[in-house]
Formats: sequence, structure tokens, C-alpha cells
Amino acid sequence: MATALPPHAGQPVLHRGRPLADARAAVVMVHGRGASPQSILSLVEAIGHPDVAYLAPAAVGGTWYPLGFMAPIAQNEPGISSGISVIHGLIDEVAAAGIPESRIVLLGFSQGACLSGTAAQRRPRRYGGVAMLSGGLIGPPGTAWSTDGDFAGTPILLGCSDVDAHIPEVRVRESAAHLERMGAAVTLRIYPGMGHQVNEDEIAWVNDLLHALAG
Repeated sequence: MATALPPHAGQPVLHRGRPLADARAAVVMVHGRGASPQSILSLVEAIGHPDVAYLAPAAVGGTWYPLGFMAPIAQNEPGISSGISVIHGLIDEVAAAGIPESRIVLLGFSQGACLSGTAAQRRPRRYGGVAMLSGGLIGPPGTAWSTDGDFAGTPILLGCSDVDAHIPEVRVRESAAHLERMGAAVTLRIYPGMGHQVNEDEIAWVNDLLHALAG
């Protein structure tokens, strides 16, 4: 009997910016629920640096996993594992092209932020950075995430509203504390009354990071 492929395997990956062979840094950009690679790539104009490559994978049907990120993990499988595999595969692809992991940034919004942060947490090392825009680590209340591995000072931004209808502030704070325990240099920014969106302060953080990485 044939084994079913992971749901997000083989989906398109859109590229913007420099080709990998010429780029000084790379950003893996992960879209949110019901969105697309094109939607997350719309941030490139704001965060863009001329020497950076941007890669944005697509989720099947625009959704990485079916339920909320704090549902029991088994109920969101195989979407979570498949999405994380896609992210890890892109990190490996970029590294094979000659860009070290210390100049690779993971950036996601909403469901994509949860997936990106969890992908990093499950494979910690010194990345160029992680930007979790309106997201937290995946798992139900009371999840005890592994602390194996070391981020070795990786800069990680967690930015979210205090009244986000999808991302509880308490989970953002729990995620920040856990990533800090794993050796990340965490920036936690809670924006009063913002809602579920990306703001200029978060864009500025990413822009500064890319200028530091790409020169």
C-alpha cells in the first residue's frame, strides 16, 4: 500500500529578492491561515534589503493545520509536522546554497508565526533571527516544550496585541520565556489594543535585523 505524502510536501515556494547564490542573507516567510505566499511577500517592500533572498512556501488550501494552535497537537496533525518539515527543508536548501544558518531568518504571521517559532524551537541553533508576528509556540494549555538545544543568542521577536482574538497574551509571554530559557535573545512587545495585524514597530525590528545581517 502506498504511503500518503505529507500534505504540504511539493507545494510551490515563491522567491523574491536576490537569488540564493548571490544573497548575503535569506528570510523564510510563512503565511497565515487562509492566506498565501503572495500575502506574506507583500511585506518585502517594507522590510526589503537589496542583498537578501526571500522564500515563501505555500500551505495546501492556504492552511497549515486545521484548528487553533492551542488545540491538542494530534488534532492538528499531520499539518503541523508537515509544515515544520517544509520550513526545515527550506533552511537546509538555503544553507546548501552557501548562506549559513546564522544569516537565515524565519518570519511568520499568525498561524505562520506559530509554525515558524515552533519549527525553530524543535531545531534550535544560532539562526539569523526569528520574527513571530502575532503568534506563540504550538501546543495546548500546560504544554511542556522541550528545552533540548541552544539558540546561542539568536534574536527572536514576539510581537502581539494584548487583545488579539486568536493569540492569547499569556501564551505569547509563555513562549517568550521558554525561548529565552533556550538561549535566545528575546524581544517581547505587547501592543495595547492593536488587534490581529503587523505594525510599523515590528517592521522596523525586522528591517534593522536584516541590515545587521546583510550589511
